[in-house]
Amino acid sequence: MTTDFSLDPRLAADTLAVADLPLSAVRLMNDATYPWLILVPRREGAVEIVDLEPQDRVQLMEEIATVSGVLRAMTVCDKLNVAALGNMVPQLHVHVIGRFAGDPAWPGPVWGKVPAKPYADAPREGFITALRARLSAG
Repeated sequence: MTTDFSLDPRLAADTLAVADLPLSAVRLMNDATYPWLILVPRREGAVEIVDLEPQDRVQLMEEIATVSGVLRAMTVCDKLNVAALGNMVPQLHVHVIGRFAGDPAWPGPVWGKVPAKPYADAPREGFITALRARLSAG
């Protein structure tokens, strides 16, 4: 499979770059309501996990576990939601969302529950810096 890669325009508009793992670009959803990361495997044309080569599927699972562990350690969330839906954006991407009992959507899904609340500059940059440090250390 080719490694040419371009990020879907909607993902580019809704997220901020955090780090590049061996397979995936890690991005922060610009919604301070939930600690919400997105992994986008850098494989052009991939829509579903089954579109990845077997070794890339294994790598994606490792990256999901790494990012999930970092997010849980940083936020001490009650639950992690991990999903590859792609109903709105067909490019393969995996959501990793830290959830808290009592958050605005709890216990339901986060999509469409409340309008996105973009991060203020300082909290956004602090969170991204901390994520980068933990992802590069692991």
